[in-house]
Amino acid sequence: MTTVSLGMPAVPPRGFGNISALESFPKAAHRELGNAQLRANLGHATHTIRDKRLRVVSELPDWEDLREAGSAIKAEAMERLPELLAQFEEQFTARGGTVHWARDAAEANRIVEGLVRERNATEVVKVKSMATQEIGLNEYLEERGIAAYETDLAELIVQLGHDKPSHILVPAIHKNRTEIRDIFLAEMPDVDPDLSDEPRRLAMAARAHLRAKFLSARVAISGANFGIAETGTLGVVESEGNGRMCVTLPETLITVMGIEKVLPRAEDLGVFMQLLPRSSTGERMNPYTSLWTGATPGDGPSDVHVVLLDNGRTRALADRHGRSALHCIRCSACMNVCPVYERTGGHAYGSTYPGPIGAILSPLLTGVEAEENKSLPYASSLCGACFDACPVKINIPEILVHLRGEDVEARRSKPGARHLPSQFDLAMAGASWAMSDGARMGVLERGLPLGRLAAGRDRVIGKLPGLGAGWTQSRDIPAPPAESFRHQWAKREKLNTSEEGEAK
Repeated sequence: MTTVSLGMPAVPPRGFGNISALESFPKAAHRELGNAQLRANLGHATHTIRDKRLRVVSELPDWEDLREAGSAIKAEAMERLPELLAQFEEQFTARGGTVHWARDAAEANRIVEGLVRERNATEVVKVKSMATQEIGLNEYLEERGIAAYETDLAELIVQLGHDKPSHILVPAIHKNRTEIRDIFLAEMPDVDPDLSDEPRRLAMAARAHLRAKFLSARVAISGANFGIAETGTLGVVESEGNGRMCVTLPETLITVMGIEKVLPRAEDLGVFMQLLPRSSTGERMNPYTSLWTGATPGDGPSDVHVVLLDNGRTRALADRHGRSALHCIRCSACMNVCPVYERTGGHAYGSTYPGPIGAILSPLLTGVEAEENKSLPYASSLCGACFDACPVKINIPEILVHLRGEDVEARRSKPGARHLPSQFDLAMAGASWAMSDGARMGVLERGLPLGRLAAGRDRVIGKLPGLGAGWTQSRDIPAPPAESFRHQWAKREKLNTSEEGEAK
């Protein structure tokens, strides 16, 4: 029986497209903000998904109770993780499956490559999987002469376009249908040269392209939405049927599952099968749910494997402030409500997991001190919309603040580093000094008329120096009032006292 150890090493997340994983989020985001087509695509898609989700969630009077239940189940799973993983291995093995353990991406990739080569295969079909994207499996196999074909429509678009996903649920959300048609015309052999950008025609072209792959592939690779410790069952939730084809037709099925995906009991699925479809695609029920337990003679793949992937997850588990990030069920609800993601897109984050969940998950997996992660905790306005939308109640803003604190402490404690206070440090220290004493605040408030002079005739301050320049670059500051509330209140109290004296 294999046991789980804490503190296993992780590999850094891979970069997206032409954006280096070492490029800071602010720099990448600034460039992406100039892409008008991207912003239009994202705005339309996120608003559509968000509106659908709100409608189906409002139908359930016990939605908040379901969120509480989902959060409690995931918390229990993380608390009992070593025990549950050992139970899962025992049950999966007893039913004819084979379990492999991978400390990091490199080990997971080697395991998968070895399994494919043992079966003398040179190509595999794939179900959409964030875990395999995280470890860079497609690129790894391609470099070694093994072709991995994505069968999810959006993943296929990204793969054929030599691009990277920009969304957890809808990887090609940054593409519109005209761009998709152009990709198909350029990359698909034997495609109709008169292919239009009608969604149905595009779907039919993808179906024709993939049909031969489904029928000829002897090896399939999948991720897993859930792994049930009680029974050794794996599950994939999807909307197109491509997953069902991959997990039933080939002789060999290899699943790469992050260790945090395990659930204690089969009955726990009843909660998540209500939470996940509504939160992800805005559906009451997803079209396809595939569940398999080991290998069954004469029914589906006869050679079944699962690679249990750590890759920094036990590192995140050891962080008492951030471990709840491992509760994530990859629904992407947080991304669809995030004002930062909607304007910059997923590529700006430079990591496998974009959006609010990526801003906490990547630093937790590989360390906030890692160069590619340093700016991610700051890729948020802390508005809290992600926390409100999360079906398992991950407090993303709270974890972001915790990671920001870790980043500051890491920079301050770096050997040989001298911490020179920034403008922001000085501004906060000054605000703390002033606001901790009423008399000091009163003195500062007497300077409000100077602010009105700086505003000029139009009564707005359009440009500030230093730290304030970042604020006024995209917005104006209204002229301050002629007098402070404190002064107005004092005048009111003085007038009331005077009137009371005259009345007597």
